[in-house]
Amino acid sequence: MTSFDPARRKIPRTALSAIIALTSLVVPASFTVPAAASPASGNAVVTWDINAQTAIFEVAAQPQTAQVRSFAMVNGAVYDAVNAIAGTPYQPYLLAPPATGTESRDAAVATAAYRVLVDLFPEQQERLQAQYDRSLATIPDGPSEQGGIAVGGKAAAAMIAARQNDGVFGDQAWVVGTRPGEWRPTPPTFDSQGAWLGQLKPFLIPDATMFRTAGPPALTSRAYARDVNEVKRLGSQSGSVRTQDQTEAASWWHDRRSTGWEIKRQLVKTQRLNMLQTARMFAMVDLSVADAGIACYNEKAAWSFWRPITAIQLADTDGNPRTTPDPTWTPLLVTPPFPEYTSGHACAGGARMSMFTSFFGRNNIPFSAFSVDTGTTRHFDGFSQAMAEAIDARVWGGIHFRTADTEGANIGIRVTDFITRHYFRPLR
Repeated sequence: MTSFDPARRKIPRTALSAIIALTSLVVPASFTVPAAASPASGNAVVTWDINAQTAIFEVAAQPQTAQVRSFAMVNGAVYDAVNAIAGTPYQPYLLAPPATGTESRDAAVATAAYRVLVDLFPEQQERLQAQYDRSLATIPDGPSEQGGIAVGGKAAAAMIAARQNDGVFGDQAWVVGTRPGEWRPTPPTFDSQGAWLGQLKPFLIPDATMFRTAGPPALTSRAYARDVNEVKRLGSQSGSVRTQDQTEAASWWHDRRSTGWEIKRQLVKTQRLNMLQTARMFAMVDLSVADAGIACYNEKAAWSFWRPITAIQLADTDGNPRTTPDPTWTPLLVTPPFPEYTSGHACAGGARMSMFTSFFGRNNIPFSAFSVDTGTTRHFDGFSQAMAEAIDARVWGGIHFRTADTEGANIGIRVTDFITRHYFRPLR
């Protein structure tokens, strides 16, 4: 992928609002990471984040709607444990277990993560126990280890208790419509999933509806016609004017393993974060992504808007003279089994990239990530560049209109702004 050059790359006007919001975030000085931070070598927070990915994705194969909750629970508990042992320099998420500062942080991290994961996936207890035993085996026996286990156990218990009866895997269902603009299941699976996420209890924001948007463009508007005609031209499975790099980007951003996990860990290494900084950053990112997802799916239920494949095939019913139907049109990617507006990927991406920007106090940190789906690595010069491509990629994949992407990214940015203003603040 070529380097980003704003003078050469023309960003569509409808994408600018999310990108401008990301690059112009007000970043409190207290969120800037010191340049002299300790290296991340042997960082237990990273180790157990990888262990969490194995449990959540590789073994349990949770869908993305559930992944965001699981990662938030693990890293929220880990943060509370590490923050307590460090003397509680930052606001805890749930609590600061009693600690003297002599406790083993490695033992605390392993215990907090392990106990949350076993609660989430009791069927994986034996495998997780083996990982936990290996972690503790590297720590000298004694009061420090036992103290760390106690702190981590209290942090995990608080998280598990806080998420009881939070609405996970509820019986909510998407409303299936028949009129123009209304969502209905799409080929090839004609499936319907994930409606419960919009009613899940948020981790930090007080109300899932607090960032409600004005909704998708009216079917008869010029804005709607622009959206439809753009995705029709760029997002089709065959006959598209999409470039090879755009095709690769669409699949790269669609990777269900979430390249965001690798990016998060890579930044720990390149920015030389110590354990406390890592725990804080992981918690801030993962809880923001979870709450952005909850707000996004609440939005999907509120507007229940049809997907591009439906809109393009039935364009003769939308009342807009600027659109024309193509009954054979299909998207590059398989359309997800829930309403279109707003984009879940964009909500998560907006939250993730804006939180990175806020945490590090700058936008222009280069990073890359590898996608197993495409077998390729994509490189970015900064967080706003990645966000711009993520917005484009959902259009190139044929599964979202641009308005849903830009509004989704703005939801993620607004969630992050709320969280950084109210949580994880320095206490000294």
